[in-house]
Amino acid sequence: MLPIAINARAEDFEGFILPKQNAREAAVVDRLKVFGAENIKEVIDFLNDEGSLEQTVIDTRAEFYAQVNNNPLDFSDVKGQENVKRALEIAAAGSHNIILVGPPGSGKTMLAKRIPTVLPPFSLKEALETTKIHSVVGKIDKETSLMTRRPFRSPHHTISDVALVGGGNYPQPGEISLAHNGVLFLDELPEFKRTVLEVMRQPLEDRNITISRAKFSVEYPASFMLVASMNPCPCGYYNHPTKECVCAPGVVQKYLNKISGPLLDRIDIHLEVVPVPFKKLSEMESSENSEAVRERVLAARKIQEKRFAEHQGVYANAQMTSKLIREYVVLDNESNNLIKNAMDRLGLSARAYDRILKVSRTIADLEGAENVQADHLSEAIHYRSLDRENWGG
Repeated sequence: MLPIAINARAEDFEGFILPKQNAREAAVVDRLKVFGAENIKEVIDFLNDEGSLEQTVIDTRAEFYAQVNNNPLDFSDVKGQENVKRALEIAAAGSHNIILVGPPGSGKTMLAKRIPTVLPPFSLKEALETTKIHSVVGKIDKETSLMTRRPFRSPHHTISDVALVGGGNYPQPGEISLAHNGVLFLDELPEFKRTVLEVMRQPLEDRNITISRAKFSVEYPASFMLVASMNPCPCGYYNHPTKECVCAPGVVQKYLNKISGPLLDRIDIHLEVVPVPFKKLSEMESSENSEAVRERVLAARKIQEKRFAEHQGVYANAQMTSKLIREYVVLDNESNNLIKNAMDRLGLSARAYDRILKVSRTIADLEGAENVQADHLSEAIHYRSLDRENWGG
């Protein structure tokens, strides 16, 4: 109902009579009278002035700002994993795609679910845009008028191409569009069908998806942050500190090869996640909460907003083109030598170069530094595990 109501206001309609379950959704649109009815008799009586319907009125701004910071999950719930939290903070600050690689039970899913809590809160414009998409698919319940939290979509690995990107005889948005302005979490990435993963390459680059049919084509927005997780090998214990991997030689590399190079190329941060020791789990001390992390993320995003003000369609470091990287990531001699040595010694691939520079720019922004320094580069290099030629060897 939301897209219909927005269009009705644009065409100067006075109002709507709707089923009561849809009334709150349409009432989000101001300057439009919305009445909810239980049955057709109530509508007939209302039109004949023999009965009355109660107008549904919603103060959109008040409701939005009351709920925008309300989230039951928090980073403080996670014991240990400080290095992973740091990487997720960097990913959120620069809108970088990230993949978490670790054994079962190391906390990959728990950490991923908390990423929306450190992302910048919705603006009212983003909330309306996202609610429209969910409204088209019928995902808005009768108690919800406006989405106030960034979406977190986590489709199962058996999902089809059409369900992921959208389509059908009457095209509808898929999971990548439902994750617009939020997070798309793909758990156990190598278990997804290769064809499903490959159709994501274009939306990751263009941040929208065009679905064409014989008589028409539709375009849906798909500007999401990709968060993926995977076991390091089929048995799950490659590189585990205490358990031995039982996979045959070459199996680890074969498992990783299920993810194509072009898709991996679009993921800026690769991070190994190790299990939390019992001592850390049993500690009563609470770690830093999401609100404190989000303050730093917001400060970094404001720097980027100012930096890219004149570049249309670019709002975060992850979206920088090669030209913008050369403009905004200027390295001194020490930094140049560092990245050159890293490429040689660690066997990093050529595609890792731009990604390292983007991530290092975000790390510098989090520290409020004007230029990228050697320590920023050093940390960014650490986040390219899967690019090392000896991984899985």
